[in-house]
Amino acid sequence: MFQTRVTDLLGIKYPIVGGTMMWISNADFTAAISNAGGLGVLASAMYPSREVFVEAIDRVKALTDKPFAVNINLFPSMRTVDNNDYVDVLVEKGVKIVETSGHSAPEELCTRFKDAGMTWIHKCVGIRYALKVQDMGADAVTVVGYENGGATGKLDIGTIVLVPRAAESIRLPLIGGGGVSDGRGFLALLSLGAEGVIMGTRLLATREAPIHENLKQALLQATELDTKLISV
Repeated sequence: MFQTRVTDLLGIKYPIVGGTMMWISNADFTAAISNAGGLGVLASAMYPSREVFVEAIDRVKALTDKPFAVNINLFPSMRTVDNNDYVDVLVEKGVKIVETSGHSAPEELCTRFKDAGMTWIHKCVGIRYALKVQDMGADAVTVVGYENGGATGKLDIGTIVLVPRAAESIRLPLIGGGGVSDGRGFLALLSLGAEGVIMGTRLLATREAPIHENLKQALLQATELDTKLISV
């Protein structure tokens, strides 16, 4: 019913991507999203060594036979990270889909994705970044508006403005996000030109999310007045 270029590209039932949420997006949570028909995305940066990262990927594969992705984090980190080490594991384990997010993807990593035959999605907050990775060979682009829970960037563009502008500007399959929490938001973004949506915070209220039940209940009882920007 919702077959789009995103579902075709990723081999998923629903055009929904689980937003990477660092410590929360572990192997079990990732597999649960994939088993539900979306695309689960494992956070690589939470794993401090090659060995534990390998174990996490092996666990995802043990829990699901559906497509999943691994996020490569390009933001500055308090812990020194060599993303080439993570990509080595992705190649070794035959991971098919990689998501990058943060600063512009280094060209050497992009080349490695292509050489390994991976499908590469880049997540960003502005059209100029999307156009850049399109020229670098990305297979799909995710754009997230200022409502995004996480890194909002410095452009301060709302989702309802950013998504249609991105749809007009790029030729790649487009995933949109930022403030999508139900079917109405899902349909709204598709009507604005996205071919898939990314959801993060909303999925914290699922049974599978590895957070305390009290926090889930607080999220469910929150109103539109309870969102605060605490960092930029």
